[in-house]
Amino acid sequence: MTLFEVALFVFLLNLPFGYLRAKSEKFSRNWFVFVHAPIPFIIALRLLSGLGFALYTFPIMVSAYFAGQFAGGLALKLKLVKSK
Repeated sequence: MTLFEVALFVFLLNLPFGYLRAKSEKFSRNWFVFVHAPIPFIIALRLLSGLGFALYTFPIMVSAYFAGQFAGGLALKLKLVKSK
């Protein structure tokens, strides 16, 4: 997989977690879970894709992570997804 494909997957993976994080009280247990739960999957994806942990990949991957979290929270605020 290319760096772009992995970054896209990281972004898409974080969308639902960002949505759920935005529904949680800030710094609550659920909030911390929704922020940190995707990280093991991202590490596994980096290893399985052969991308590894090269220094040049960090800005792109961190940006994709936070963009996914932000976009998921924005979807809730803009009511783009039906909320229960």
